Amino acid sequence: MKRAFALLGAVCVCLSGCTADKPRPAPASAAPQPAPALKLVAFESCDDLLTGLRTAAQEAVGPWGLGGVWGGVTRLNGATDDAARAAGGAEAKGAAPGAETFSGTNTHELGVDEPDLVKTDGKRIVTLARGGVLTIVDAAAKRVTGELNLTGAGDANGKRAATAMSLLLSGDRVLVLGYDDRAGGAIVPEDAHMPMGAQVTLVDIAGTPKVLGRYTTDGALVDARQVGSTARVVVRSTPRLRFPDTSNLKDDEARLAANRSAIAAAPLSDWLPRWSAEDAAGKQTNGQFDCASVSRPERYSGTAMLTVLSFDLGGPALGGGDPVTVVADGETVYANGPSLYVANDQRWRVARPIDTAKRAPRFEPPRTQLFKFDISGAGKPRYVASGEVPGWLLNQYSMSEWDGNLRVATTDANERGEQTSSSVYVLKQDGGRLAETGHVGGLGKGERIYSVRFIATLGYVVTFRQTDPLYTLDLSDPAAPKVVGELKITGYSAYLHPAGAGRLIGIGQEATERGRVQGTQISLFDVHDPAKPTRLAQHQVPKSSSEAEFDPHAFLYWPQTGLLVVPLFQDQEAGALVLTVGDKSVAPAGTIRHPGQYTVISRSLVIGGTLWTVSGAGLKANDAVTLAEQGWIAL
Repeated sequence: MKRAFALLGAVCVCLSGCTADKPRPAPASAAPQPAPALKLVAFESCDDLLTGLRTAAQEAVGPWGLGGVWGGVTRLNGATDDAARAAGGAEAKGAAPGAETFSGTNTHELGVDEPDLVKTDGKRIVTLARGGVLTIVDAAAKRVTGELNLTGAGDANGKRAATAMSLLLSGDRVLVLGYDDRAGGAIVPEDAHMPMGAQVTLVDIAGTPKVLGRYTTDGALVDARQVGSTARVVVRSTPRLRFPDTSNLKDDEARLAANRSAIAAAPLSDWLPRWSAEDAAGKQTNGQFDCASVSRPERYSGTAMLTVLSFDLGGPALGGGDPVTVVADGETVYANGPSLYVANDQRWRVARPIDTAKRAPRFEPPRTQLFKFDISGAGKPRYVASGEVPGWLLNQYSMSEWDGNLRVATTDANERGEQTSSSVYVLKQDGGRLAETGHVGGLGKGERIYSVRFIATLGYVVTFRQTDPLYTLDLSDPAAPKVVGELKITGYSAYLHPAGAGRLIGIGQEATERGRVQGTQISLFDVHDPAKPTRLAQHQVPKSSSEAEFDPHAFLYWPQTGLLVVPLFQDQEAGALVLTVGDKSVAPAGTIRHPGQYTVISRSLVIGGTLWTVSGAGLKANDAVTLAEQGWIAL
């Protein structure tokens, strides 16, 4: 899902960031600097909001606008964006003992669902086909029982009205996340009265699938989380500013002045996102976010707004989303149930030329802003605290809340983006601040983080450049986190998954001693003694890669039988690699392929004794033990 959301937000990333200068930390070779507290401050009025937005945007704008030459994106991080609650992640789901069990989406935290391409309740499989056709499959009968085209009729040029990307499921309701295609990627929509961008659609699948409502708002989908029947959807939006044509002006100073004048004249409505809600009968209600409900951190940008929307999947309609908006940017979402965090790592600022007179880039060490929302109730969330740490995140697994403490793993760099080193910070809410209680640094000097996993009071961090140090951390004392063990091996793990007491599964790439990758590898680690982590077994497939290396939703581990399934692409062939994980072993069980040499299998799931694999071409059912084929459903 994250890759799809990245496509939506590509232009938005360029437009965002904090406008205030920050103190520069010491080079990464030194001890990491304490994280400054990022104070939560409310706007006094809507006029105060407008003044602040204009001032911040004028500081951020360049000669060619907010997304021009001076606003480019530089990412130092090359990454492509606990079995009980302590172990995180989705477990096998089921009813009473003896009932059929099934695997859900592989998620970070138990009880917190994440949008994905396919969902199941153990009886039905719900997926998206052909770019936006919602398809329901009866798992027992192994046949399609319902379809609904969510893309719309399209215009005279054949352009679809909407694109569906991922799903959330609650009972007989499906929330489809996507976007309104009519925006066409334009920063300023032609129709100034209608929002174009992020879109969610509520579908009833109790019988023949039918749309109950749609909600569209300006901006790009960042991510979403679901607890019970309540979905929280995070959207990033940018102002609809109209800059003059400055191509005929003599120099950048004149262009910059013209752009700042345009910002000074822009009304508040140019910043506030618009929304439109449509019910099952097609009745449409339009509106704009309330300026009185917008908050801000102490340091903020006038080039982006971050909104958390709430939808009850069991309700009769989607409604207005109860938006909670912060003047900030964000690209990484983590939730554990009562809390939802959005992180903004501002990597674009690292190589942003700020001094236009000197025409020279000024490198700024990366810092990550963190925004905490209370989602413990079913209603509107509350924006409760902000914080900041040096460095940038890898993904949502870089964050984990345990016993009220947020652990954050980041990679930091010096002023030129060199001398990288990684740290783990522990933050605790203190009023409106996320204040640091402790940190440990010096992990992987000259390397960057490739994977992170926090499990209760332990942490596991993999860094890589030529070899793969797997660090084990003791986080039992929030004031004094410490590294207690280290394992150096070739290659790296890009995703770590708990596999029972004292075991971790890692999937990534094997590599030579000089760091040249050799192909997908699955490793089984013994971390029973944190001071002495060891690798018990590994399986490597030469010259191959797996989607599970960068998208954990593609990873399936079924602990009841030790079944492990990951997509695999090797030698111009695609399939799903099936392995069996024992107490000290990782053994290949076979490969499942779908019709067509290049058909990529992206997801797998278990329902009862059947292993299902999903691709753009269809769904295949195999015996979960013998892998004997049981059926094929073309999409």
